[in-house]
Formats: sequence, structure tokens, C-alpha cells
Amino acid sequence: MTRRMIGPLIFGLVGIAILLNLGFWQVRRLAWKNDIIASIEARLESESVALPDEPTPEDSRYLLVRESGEILPGEIHVYTSRSGDGVGYRVIVPFETAAGRRILLDRGFVPIADKDAERYLGPIEVEGALDWPRETDSYTADPDLEKNVWLARNVPKMADHLETEPVLLVTSASSDPNQPVPMPVTVNIRNNHFEYAVTWFLLALVWAVMTVYLLWRIKRADQ
Repeated sequence: MTRRMIGPLIFGLVGIAILLNLGFWQVRRLAWKNDIIASIEARLESESVALPDEPTPEDSRYLLVRESGEILPGEIHVYTSRSGDGVGYRVIVPFETAAGRRILLDRGFVPIADKDAERYLGPIEVEGALDWPRETDSYTADPDLEKNVWLARNVPKMADHLETEPVLLVTSASSDPNQPVPMPVTVNIRNNHFEYAVTWFLLALVWAVMTVYLLWRIKRADQ
């Protein structure tokens, strides 16, 4: 090895090490994300239970709940879309449980034409999952209260508007035969870490090949 080869060799090894480290980091992230998804799927496939006394996003997100109670007057319409049905609205209503608690109930999807149609009020049995959707950020516009059009589900704001607890039960099934089309909670977490890991490992391979080629060129020039 000549003196001229030392710098490129160090540069090449450092680059390979960095790229490999990024690849292995993505592998660790993949395992972590898979564990989270498996945990959510297990909770969504478990037996339904009664509404907890003090549900929180940390402890009760994705918890399957079955409750009987009554749908009360008042609706919030959240603009959304559904595969196969196009755009429409999620219908959010106040729901009073048999124990007298008022929570939010996401009844499901209705097309735009049915936004203001009459819907069932009264006793009902509902099964679904608790959720605190992360749909808002600093760019989310405030709801148009005059037209009753919301652009995202913001549980605290919806609860304040409908005078309920800040708890949202997303319907998967109910005793209302004419209910809106349920949009139950599903696992909707991006998990591209495998593709990212492969990308970093391929870049490490390319970097290694280019380093070897450069060293070969230097050695050949020195001969």
C-alpha cells in the first residue's frame, strides 16, 4: 500500500461504517415498529370490555369497548373520504352510556348528499375502539361552525362543542340497521424501515466497491 492510498482508504472505511450503522439503525427501528403494530393488532382483536372509568390516550387507545346507551341530539361532520365512496363526512355525536356518562361517538361515514339527513336518535348498543386521533397540526383550519364542517377530529374541541368527556368511541358495529357506514379503527402506521435499511446497505456496498476501485486506480498509477 502506498502513502497516497491511506487517505482514500480511511475515507472509504468511514463512509462504509456510517452507512452500515444507518442500515442497522433502521433494522432496530423495524423491530420496534413491528412490536408496536403487533401490540395494537392484539388489542383490536381482543374481547370488548365496558368503558373504563378514566380512559386516557396512554392507557386506553385502541381498547375495544361495548356499551349500551342513547344517541343524543347534535352532530359534528368531519370532512373525509372513503375508498370506493369518495368524499363525505364522519358523523360524530354525543352518546350517553347506560351509566349516565356522555362521550363522543364516531358513527361512521355518510356521503356529501346525506350530510344533513335525519339519523336515528335514541337507545343503541355500540361496539368499537377508543381513539384519540392525531389529525391536527398548526396548519389545520378551524371548523366552520355555521356550516358544521370540521376538517379533522380534534377530540378536546369536539368534546367541548358537544359537552361530553374528551373520549371518542369509533363504531365498528351497532344495533342501528341504518347507521352510517362504520369506519373502524385500523392499524395505520407507516412502516418503511425495511426499505430504508436495504437502501442504506446497498449504498454501503456501492461505497465499498467505489473505494476498492479508487484504490486500484491509485495503485495502478503508482506502478
